[in-house]
Amino acid sequence: MNHLIYFEIQSSDPKRDIHFYQSVFDWHFEKIEGLPIEYYRIETDGIHDGLLQRPVAIPPMECGTNAFTCSIQVENFDETANKILNLGGTVAMPKFAIPNRCWQGYFVDLDHNVFGICEVDENAK
Repeated sequence: MNHLIYFEIQSSDPKRDIHFYQSVFDWHFEKIEGLPIEYYRIETDGIHDGLLQRPVAIPPMECGTNAFTCSIQVENFDETANKILNLGGTVAMPKFAIPNRCWQGYFVDLDHNVFGICEVDENAK
């Protein structure tokens, strides 16, 4: 019952960050009108999500995360990591094995949000 059902990405430049996430994960974004803040619904194959105009200043780099960090399951860790880096994202924590489970790593998007990617691999070591 206690599973993740929704996440939100805060952005100081929604158009830029929508392009980033569309290009990396092929997500689709729909602007929701009538809200007091710029807000987009994210269409994924998984849980419900949103991207909103950041309501406060961007946190400084290298301060740690001040929220839950979500990880996205991907087919190929290395291919996805390359897409992230080619689009201007940076590595927060390099790829590592969670033995006999998956490959995991963390990245920073163009607005300094930390997110993880995970490739399931029972042979990861």
